[in-house]
Amino acid sequence: MAVKQKIRIKIKSFDHKVIDETTKLIIDTAERTGAIIAGPIPLPTKIDKFTVNKSTFVHKRSREQFEMRTHSRLIDIRETTPKTIESLSNLSLPAGVQIEIKMLAED
Repeated sequence: MAVKQKIRIKIKSFDHKVIDETTKLIIDTAERTGAIIAGPIPLPTKIDKFTVNKSTFVHKRSREQFEMRTHSRLIDIRETTPKTIESLSNLSLPAGVQIEIKMLAED
């Protein structure tokens, strides 16, 4: 019995508009090659908060807070062909997007 492979793509970005455009681009490319797609699944947004003193020495109670939001999406691609993998590897993606690609054995 042949083992089918599944591709799991995890996309991260600080800008939600850029990450949505990237997921749409990946899904359109995979659908053109005939693969079956599950997703995009929005994962919880990770929020990192930083507190900084406004003054260096005197006014201890005056502080500023900053936050950095990291948006994530998950896409599963099943029934891939060599053409699907080739077209996904040739994509030009916008700056500020991090992508993790994992090949999984499907049960």
